Amino acid sequence: MLYTAAHARRCARRHARHIAGLAYATLLGLGLLAPPASAAEGCTQLTASGNPEYPPYLWRDPDNENKLIGANAELMQWLAKEIGIPIDVQYSGPWGRVQEEARLGHLDLIAGAFFTLPRTEYMDYFHPAFHETRSVLWTRGDNHGLRYRRWPDLVGLQGVTVINNSFGEEFDRYAKDKLRINQVASLEQAIQIVQNRRADYLVYEDSPGQAFLARRNIADVRMLAEPVARENLYLTLSHRSACNTPELRGRIARALYKLGRDKTVMAGFVDRAIQLWRRQTGKS
Repeated sequence: MLYTAAHARRCARRHARHIAGLAYATLLGLGLLAPPASAAEGCTQLTASGNPEYPPYLWRDPDNENKLIGANAELMQWLAKEIGIPIDVQYSGPWGRVQEEARLGHLDLIAGAFFTLPRTEYMDYFHPAFHETRSVLWTRGDNHGLRYRRWPDLVGLQGVTVINNSFGEEFDRYAKDKLRINQVASLEQAIQIVQNRRADYLVYEDSPGQAFLARRNIADVRMLAEPVARENLYLTLSHRSACNTPELRGRIARALYKLGRDKTVMAGFVDRAIQLWRRQTGKS
């Protein structure tokens, strides 16, 4: 009797599922019920931004200051074709504001960020990195007393950098514990502080720093040859992005893997961006 009752209940459940399936198929066939769609399928546009004082990687378009152009912006257009979703590379304020916009989910992608553990609390990093950069020291042209070889050479000196900049986990940790480095809102402000002798050195990346000095015709600030760090640039996706789904992350990861196998692609973006920057600034 117990077997018969259990068997009857199983039969009843199978019958109910069968009826429900027929009903769903009928409604679907009549167009009264839409099939479930993934969140990635509903993602029709992505927004990206980054450091707007970062030539040749990113800078504001002189013809449309709401847009960013440069090597990383060109990379975003390449990525858009690879994943089948358009990407709008927009100006979202200074670098610190860009990171806050990503934290809040107002931006989907950051087109170029160094890896730090705190940033993983609000955005996903895609591997492999798409580019490697060098961070160096900048000082007054007449400051020949600053001779840098190792991080301890900076102990006791006053430094400056741009707010929310990172130069890699290891250097950031050393700087926090051992060095005096103030943070200011913009690269222009940081350079002026060095020029006015209120800081002994500026920490910033080599190519973006050189590009900025060229545009401003600044000749009294020089770059020291020895880098303080070599770091990778990553593409990141905000945790709060409405488009952040396993499917989209998979598409982006596959595209960046493809990019990493052909180093000439990103190198081409950088070369074209350097030429564009030089044309815009009148530098040969």
